[in-house]
Amino acid sequence: MLHSKSLLQEDGITDSKAKSLLCLKAAIEKKAMDPVLLELKGISPITDYFLLCTGKSDRQVQAIAGWIEETLEQKGIRPLGQEGVAQGKWILMDYNDVVVHIFLESARKFYDLEGIWVDAPRIELKVGAEID
Repeated sequence: MLHSKSLLQEDGITDSKAKSLLCLKAAIEKKAMDPVLLELKGISPITDYFLLCTGKSDRQVQAIAGWIEETLEQKGIRPLGQEGVAQGKWILMDYNDVVVHIFLESARKFYDLEGIWVDAPRIELKVGAEID
């Protein structure tokens, strides 16, 4: 289980890192594979964080996206936009300072966002990792 109490408060999200960790926790709860959090602060004006993860099937990709959306909605946070939900091959969820990319493995390899953002610091976490 991920723990991020120092960044999350009972009344909501305090910063973009906390939001990214909440997205990460929700993805892992739906068994997302190979989660990688890229910190883009100071590197790109697009967003502060990219969360990349993989699902084994289109249904799992959709379930991960749905659970992230539901988890953030419980904190009063709604995405600015979403793409790819119907197909479930690559879902992009834009939360302004956090952008979530949920891929099927083949799409993740093909688009290689980790390679494009090679200079971005990575926070790689596996299931069971703890965040304090």
